[in-house]
Amino acid sequence: MAYEINGTTVEADEEGYITDISLWNPELAVLIAEGENIEMDDDSWEVVNFLRNYYEEYQIAPAVRVLTKAIKKSLGPEKGNSKYLYELFPYGPAKQACKIAGLPKPTGCV
Repeated sequence: MAYEINGTTVEADEEGYITDISLWNPELAVLIAEGENIEMDDDSWEVVNFLRNYYEEYQIAPAVRVLTKAIKKSLGPEKGNSKYLYELFPYGPAKQACKIAGLPKPTGCV
């Protein structure tokens, strides 16, 4: 599988996670999000950017429980809860948001 953006091919695995995270950019995120039926708004971008910063710091894509706790600590309880995150990313906040953020599939996700 691959994404085509601005005349460039970005390789992805069979589930759509890009294989070289250094090739990620916001335009690619929008393209991946469209494929996931996600409209990227300020709230979605906030989670995606949070994940990218988290990955940069810890070198791991967090599973949903860890993600929820980390967002709660950083952005507050109104955003750090499963209901809010599933509204933004209905097919799994960790899985879907990590894919859009250009990160590997979180550990523990099936």
